Amino acid sequence: MTNSGLRRGPTFAQARTKSRRALLQALYQWQVGKQPLPEIEAWFRAEQDLRGADLAYFHDLLYQIPACIAELDTTLLSLAERQENDIDTVELTVLRIGAYELRYRLDIPYRVVINEAVELVKRFGAEDGYRFVNGIINRLAHQLRATEISN
Repeated sequence: MTNSGLRRGPTFAQARTKSRRALLQALYQWQVGKQPLPEIEAWFRAEQDLRGADLAYFHDLLYQIPACIAELDTTLLSLAERQENDIDTVELTVLRIGAYELRYRLDIPYRVVINEAVELVKRFGAEDGYRFVNGIINRLAHQLRATEISN
């Protein structure tokens, strides 16, 4: 049997994971640097290795998350029982990505959302930040995806 029939390149899941990593960095840059989103996106496309990433997904979430940031933050901060300034910027950005996916991307299973959020914080956040993020995203999943969780 030859490999000619096998699909080469990243899987769909790997492409989304790579997109989320870039998205975390881009949203962090937006929040901290206050640069316009089109400039950030152009820089990422020109300067970062986004081969294998789901660029449409990256683009959509880069613009959609800031568009509903007030709604996402209200939900997240009530669950965190903390003020925005008391949450690490990386953790808050990951929480925003996870909250958006749970609320608006029903095509992504809740377990994938939780796992991806935890892995992002483990890679880019504070040492034990993943515990905090896991708790918040898990509680939010139970609120927003109760039917999916019960199945």
